[in-house]
Amino acid sequence: MLHDALQLVVYGLISGAILALSGVGLSITYGILKFANFAHGDMMTLGGYMALMTLTALRAVGLPDAPLGPLSFGWSMLLATAAAMVLTAAVAVLLDRVLYRPLRWMGSAILLISSVGVAFGLRAVIQFVWSPQPQYYIRKIQIAREVLGIRIKPDQVFILLLAAALVLVLHLFLTRTRMGKAMRATADNMELARVTGIDTERVILWTWVIGAMLAAAGGVMMGIENKFITPQVGWEILIYIFAAVILGGIGSPYGAMAGGLVIGISGEVSTLFIPTEYKPVVAFVIMIAMLLVKPTGLFGARQ
Repeated sequence: MLHDALQLVVYGLISGAILALSGVGLSITYGILKFANFAHGDMMTLGGYMALMTLTALRAVGLPDAPLGPLSFGWSMLLATAAAMVLTAAVAVLLDRVLYRPLRWMGSAILLISSVGVAFGLRAVIQFVWSPQPQYYIRKIQIAREVLGIRIKPDQVFILLLAAALVLVLHLFLTRTRMGKAMRATADNMELARVTGIDTERVILWTWVIGAMLAAAGGVMMGIENKFITPQVGWEILIYIFAAVILGGIGSPYGAMAGGLVIGISGEVSTLFIPTEYKPVVAFVIMIAMLLVKPTGLFGARQ
């Protein structure tokens, strides 16, 4: 029983790392722009397909794709991940300039509704360009290895390390750089930040860039974990990302990290006691319980 629980905790850490990373991007967007971005899941999907597009191009020009050590992929996948983060950020900035910025004065409700339209639009474009069928990153089946009696695949270790590295970089950015401090000040009070001389438009630009890059990284991680990606994958996981963000505290990046890990681990461990098909319910039971006990979430500010 204990061994099975530990095995499920490891699986939960992997899914929780993806939720945490994606949730941070959503939380930062909400913290500064004050609206729930329903297109965030489809930005994850777009990032996954951008990586697929880059990967296909790199293979076409003959870049060596030999696996790196025990991993199922090589340098081309790493380059494709970096390219996907940059390209997805560029799309996010373009959407802000064309759509979101002209609508900001109309309030968060209009921005939320617009983001739903963006979500459907992105999904339609992805289906048109790549088709609704699953697109494979890697077709090679990877055998799990045992570490201290726990089965884990090398690719899953890579996902955990990449998520941890990106979270660390984000933490250093928010706490050690001028822009990071400006973003935190803007999240607390945009009008006060503007009066004190902070370029809030530049802060918003960086908000979209960081949120989109983290979303793209999450999308690529899902593709690596599943070996394939579909146009619906981001939309399907979006509700869990929202649950993680609400659990951790809306607008708190660190809360989103904690909420993602809690949702991921609790969902997997719950299969010891309930049928697997009921696993999605666990995330919402935890979220509702938190809202009843502490409505601001784990890391939310006190009212």
